[in-house]
Amino acid sequence: MALPETPTRFIFFTGKGGVGKTSLSCASGLALAEAGKTVLIVSTDPASNLDEVLGTPLGDQPTAITGAPGLYGLNIDPEAAAFAYRERMVAPYRGLLPAAAIASMEEQFSGACTVEIAAFDAFAKLLGDASATAAFDHVIFDTAPTGHTLRLLTLPSAWGDFIASATGGASCLGPLAGLETQKALYGATVAHLADPKMTTVVLVSRAEGAALREAERTRGELADLGVTNQRLALNGVFAAPRGEDAIADAMTLRGLEALAGMPAALAALPRSQTPFLPLGTVGLTALRRIAGGDTAAEATPASPAPAFPSLPGGLEEMIDEIAAAGHGVVMTMGKGGVGKTTVAATLAVALARRGHRVTLSTTDPAAHVAQAVDGTVPGLTIARIDPKVEIAGYRAEVLEKAGKNLDAAGRAMLEEDLRSPCTEEIAVFQAFARTVDGGKDHFVVLDTAPTGHTILLLDAAEAYHREVLRTRADMPEAVRALLPRLRDPRFTKAIIVTLAEATPVHEAERLQRDLARAGITPFAWVITQSLLASGTTDRLLRQRGAYEAPFIARVATDLAKRTALIPWAA
Repeated sequence: MALPETPTRFIFFTGKGGVGKTSLSCASGLALAEAGKTVLIVSTDPASNLDEVLGTPLGDQPTAITGAPGLYGLNIDPEAAAFAYRERMVAPYRGLLPAAAIASMEEQFSGACTVEIAAFDAFAKLLGDASATAAFDHVIFDTAPTGHTLRLLTLPSAWGDFIASATGGASCLGPLAGLETQKALYGATVAHLADPKMTTVVLVSRAEGAALREAERTRGELADLGVTNQRLALNGVFAAPRGEDAIADAMTLRGLEALAGMPAALAALPRSQTPFLPLGTVGLTALRRIAGGDTAAEATPASPAPAFPSLPGGLEEMIDEIAAAGHGVVMTMGKGGVGKTTVAATLAVALARRGHRVTLSTTDPAAHVAQAVDGTVPGLTIARIDPKVEIAGYRAEVLEKAGKNLDAAGRAMLEEDLRSPCTEEIAVFQAFARTVDGGKDHFVVLDTAPTGHTILLLDAAEAYHREVLRTRADMPEAVRALLPRLRDPRFTKAIIVTLAEATPVHEAERLQRDLARAGITPFAWVITQSLLASGTTDRLLRQRGAYEAPFIARVATDLAKRTALIPWAA
């Protein structure tokens, strides 16, 4: 079976970045629509590429998909949701309160916390308010990569518990003022998530160790939330006759070993399997091919692999140039699943072996950079920004500094404030600033979260920076200096990582534009896992390599100042 069974009204597709969640969710939605159902596909990813895959521009309202009667798409845009939420809260007071009071209200609703609340509010309405999706037989959620999806799915309970226990007075209740009336909606959202007759969660994975480990972690955490109606969708499964090509043999063996080592609880889930397709997954024709497991397009003989532009230098030369500075921050950025963690680990190990002191860390709640490093490397320290650890430390610090002179009632209000889910955003942001601060005297290599969440983090840096300039507030020096450091090309090297495929390259282009708006110029682009550069002779893999050629050319000639191409290695 090429697609997972989707019998319930609400269907979530989740998994590690790059496993094909959007392709499978769209193919499933298209199949349901062509079976006569009315289907809405919703993206909760801040870096959504739903428009591109479905071939129709989308907004924050259901839009009919061209060429697919019965199929509709919608993007939850966190920034647009935050703007609408802010206006909903402030508009009734315009003309009634002084301009200074209105400005103060707008400031309260301008932080990262408001962005999260607003995006969550839009998501909860679609899942918990029956009238919002009454026109659809099925609502499919194409989610952000796992760590952020788990946070989204725990928020109904987290916000509900916080609102239920809040007695008023917490500073976070500026953004939260509009949520008090939403208790019934959040209760319905929690109930719908946990009802196996209403909600199916599809764990999408490749036949790869890291992706399957992520799927197992997600399975367990969702089960703890009471979400038990889960299915496993194995995507892009490759198998070739042994002994004909070293790359094909290695790829086949890797898949077999990963599946053989799958945790028992994950292996016990109902399973679907989609074969490896050598062409792109953009557009309705490609989605129908996925849905049918149609390999007809693969039967044509592979033409000779086209030449690709000769790239000046490579990863080693890039590392030499970075090492010459002696210290600073290197950030790997890009779409989930393109190899950011591997590139970050490679850079960190290479810098350490050149005699430098290096910290390798990550801002991705789903990433474990230690797994990308083989053994102990002298001079290399591996760290992780762990939200639970950061929240505990932040709460203790605030209670120590701000709570020591408060009476019992004041301290209770402060403790209430610190129970807000907003606290995680602040704590993680400050940990990010401290990590960047380490680049003053050694190298810090940061494997960042997938694109949309990295951009939100940079937006938070800009918001904090504006707040410092406006109020001269007493903020930690690391936070105060963060944005100038990120903008300084001598201090921070931003490296965009991509695959030679349509969606990763287009998303990386958008990332580069977003970075430019933040005043950050990428140092280089790295194209990973290239089959075109691998030397494979396998027919299907050569077809896939030929598909890569125009994307490699575009990066090397139009987008990047420096480019390194990393072949798929056996």
